[in-house]
Amino acid sequence: MPNHLVWAILATICCCLPTGIVSIVYAAQVDGKLQAGDLAGARQSSDNAKLWAWISFGLGLVGISAYFGLAFLGFLADAGRH
Repeated sequence: MPNHLVWAILATICCCLPTGIVSIVYAAQVDGKLQAGDLAGARQSSDNAKLWAWISFGLGLVGISAYFGLAFLGFLADAGRH
């Protein structure tokens, strides 16, 4: 069962820190739950880690798009003054 730790770390570094940290916490729980024999708990933590990593990537894309959109609007507004 994958723990999605690599994706969680990448999402935290590159996209959205708060939701990425949530993903890392869930990813860190997977191996411990597997070793304890809690397969259902490990599956749930794995699914949650994946979900929060995707949420983090999505928020990062929205943020980057908003940044470039506003920069473009600023460029257009500045070009209109000259």
